[in-house]
Amino acid sequence: MLIKQAPEIRDSEVTPRELYLRRREFLGAAGVAAAAVAGNVLTPGDGFAQNPAAQKLLDLKKSSFSTTEPLNSYRDVTTYNNFYEYGLDKGDPAKYASALKPRPWSVKVEGECAKPATYNIEDILKWFPLEERIYRLRCVEAWSMVIPWIGFPLGDFVKRMEPTAKAKYIEFRTLVDFKQMPGQTEPALQWPYREGLRMDEAMHPLAILGVGLYGEVLPNQNGAPIRLVVPWKYGFKSIKSIVSVKFVEREPLNTWQQQQSQEYGFYANVNPAVDHPRWTQASERRIGEFFRRKTLPFNGYADRVASLYAGMDLRKNY
Repeated sequence: MLIKQAPEIRDSEVTPRELYLRRREFLGAAGVAAAAVAGNVLTPGDGFAQNPAAQKLLDLKKSSFSTTEPLNSYRDVTTYNNFYEYGLDKGDPAKYASALKPRPWSVKVEGECAKPATYNIEDILKWFPLEERIYRLRCVEAWSMVIPWIGFPLGDFVKRMEPTAKAKYIEFRTLVDFKQMPGQTEPALQWPYREGLRMDEAMHPLAILGVGLYGEVLPNQNGAPIRLVVPWKYGFKSIKSIVSVKFVEREPLNTWQQQQSQEYGFYANVNPAVDHPRWTQASERRIGEFFRRKTLPFNGYADRVASLYAGMDLRKNY
């Protein structure tokens, strides 16, 4: 096993090599698509994809689940992202996600539940009071951030859909639209992007559906208009731009497990004792800091979530 311990890990090492080599081809297609979106074209050096529905989110409840660690800057949070639908480099989503149209938007709920239907995002937002939760985000590539997410408990959404006794897992899917997500014209991953949680994970009060950050609606590059946030797991579990929620009886196959099962499993719990085949997970670099810090089990949330995995082999169930 090769362990990468340098302070920085190049994107070409983080991204599977066969995907990274396609980047030049992708950027050409992404640039054309982004330029075609009237009113959203970025000026050179702009660096931000503006959300056409951007608005302040007021009267937010402060959550007791929040960390007291210093926040990363808005620029950090909105210009250093993994969102392969817009590019393979961390800065690509901020440059090209202007193609996304987060309104109108709907989420299809199906499977083992009493209320399958297609729900408009505006209606969903009326159901639940929003709160701000300052969570750590830890990515498998050994970098981390502290982000002031805005959202509501995933468990509240689940209960409203009234899952049946057969529902053991929840599968999420993101949008598939070649015009809005030009990276999907390339076979970088098997689209749509898919993720899943066990039902008890989904019902845990730490798991939220995020709709904003820094007091505003989500920017496109951060997964507008609605995404999953599961703070004790690696970032790839927190699927962006959700259009489908399905209650299922069997464990769903997630995208990265499907892509590289030898590196990515279903659970993706932050476990510093288990190294990724290409780098160590024992330490991480907080974006904006020079020195690395020790990675905490379950991303520092072990006191709240470790009981979910009692008796499990967390090396086998990675």
